[in-house]
Amino acid sequence: MNRENSRKPKWLTKRLSYGQTSQKVYDLLRLHRLHTVCEEAHCPNLGDCFSEGTATFMILGDYCTRNCKFCAVRHGAPLSPDIREPEMVASAVKELGLMYAVVTSVTRDDLLDGGAAQFAETIRMIRAHNPGTLIEVLIPDFQGSTGALQQVVKAEPDVINHNIETVPRLYPKVRPEADYRRSLDILLKVQEMDRGISIKSGLMLGLGEDRDELSSVFNDLLRSGCRMLTLGQYLAPSKQHHPVVRYVSPEEFADLEQIASRMGFEAVAAGPFVRSSFKAGEMFRKAG
Repeated sequence: MNRENSRKPKWLTKRLSYGQTSQKVYDLLRLHRLHTVCEEAHCPNLGDCFSEGTATFMILGDYCTRNCKFCAVRHGAPLSPDIREPEMVASAVKELGLMYAVVTSVTRDDLLDGGAAQFAETIRMIRAHNPGTLIEVLIPDFQGSTGALQQVVKAEPDVINHNIETVPRLYPKVRPEADYRRSLDILLKVQEMDRGISIKSGLMLGLGEDRDELSSVFNDLLRSGCRMLTLGQYLAPSKQHHPVVRYVSPEEFADLEQIASRMGFEAVAAGPFVRSSFKAGEMFRKAG
């Protein structure tokens, strides 16, 4: 596949949304000294989500110990986890009136449990302060630790999401510190530990993958217990990141959504601007 050097196509033009609700979310995040993946990962849907009073909370700081070639989150030496963070997230969820909360994190390979205890405590605090709120966690691979994953599972989130991100052939270039089979194994272990938890994953398209590779990944995800899938367009955060190889058209995304649904996924969101937590509550209800 040849790299596309042309300008972004018209379907990737997006009008920014901003208003009083957006400002409320910004102010609340700053007040509680919280991070969001919306901001750190330069999500194109940030304005829309903030305008609707929603955000995806990012715990364990804003420095990642890995340096994936697709990600805008800063790489470096992170600070120790803030023990007040779980309660601050729970308070923000309550103040925003969220009925569906999404929590993710940077990857913390410097911690013995990869940050699993912080995830578990955040889930427990959200439950304590917001008993009716559904909780989705987007977790790292915890370097394959079953014990770390068990901590998160025992806290009983409604959804565990772990993104496979791309096809195995591209891992050395795109996710050199990750492992495709390890990521699949994370999903499989969740299914084995607690079948009551819904399993979700997602991929970025336009990195150089082909249709046969995508079909193979879809099958691998289904065998691992995944029933919710997101597919979005990869957009390079800078010239130092992995380049965009191809812009996938909305029509092709719609076709892939139909293919994935026919294969057995219960809820699929596919489109140029779709990201991991895109309309997460709607996807959960659809899969329910």
